[in-house]
Amino acid sequence: MNPILLRVFKGALLPVAVLLFWEFSARTGQLQSESLSSPVAIFRAALGVVLDGSLFKAALETFGGALGGLAVGAVAGILVGVALGLSRVLAQLMRVSTESLRPIPSVALIPLALLIHGYGFKMESSIVAFSCFWPLLIITESAVRGIEPRLLEVARVLNLSLWERVTKIILPAALPRIFVGLRLAAAVSLVVAVTVEITANPIGLGYALIVAQESMRPDRVFAFIGWIGLIGWAFNTTLLRAQQHWFGRMGNWAEQST
Repeated sequence: MNPILLRVFKGALLPVAVLLFWEFSARTGQLQSESLSSPVAIFRAALGVVLDGSLFKAALETFGGALGGLAVGAVAGILVGVALGLSRVLAQLMRVSTESLRPIPSVALIPLALLIHGYGFKMESSIVAFSCFWPLLIITESAVRGIEPRLLEVARVLNLSLWERVTKIILPAALPRIFVGLRLAAAVSLVVAVTVEITANPIGLGYALIVAQESMRPDRVFAFIGWIGLIGWAFNTTLLRAQQHWFGRMGNWAEQST
């Protein structure tokens, strides 16, 4: 058997066994709970949210908030990370502020974001941006500090301006590790976006979960949870393929060293 197919087969054994036992228990009456559904019912519900368009609408709303916040948080985190990585004095001056703000849970900002933006895309994106800012800041600062000193010496010998040093030397050298931080932040962005929707924002996949729960539809609850998992997996896989395509072995080394 093909090694790849064999690996997939072995990985699928346990999940398939669990699903078969689950379905058997539901059909034989051993599973009697209003909060659980059979795998067949969940599959039908998952197909139903695709056919009625509710999944695509909710997914677009969630991805809008997640990607919008990710873009803002990533740009801000990279810029601040480069500045702190280049200047140890600035890093020391900012250390108390960053270490005081970083532990604040992003969901704790929901009341403040509601006061400023109200419900909707801006509120969700602002909270996602806060949560994505920190991974990019920390990894970018570390990546800039880890640049080969001889590259910076070459930049000084050539009398490059600060902008030229950042764009021609620092960012290209640090980019593989920064991209690893971007992947981490992307995962955080989706988690935070769904959490905000479950907690306070009446849009997206998180709100669809709440509606299904309040309607006593456990099959739709499980269906949306499954779709969120698949969407997150596809998002991460896309970024991983991009990392491997753009950086090759350098990207793998950066991931291991981060």
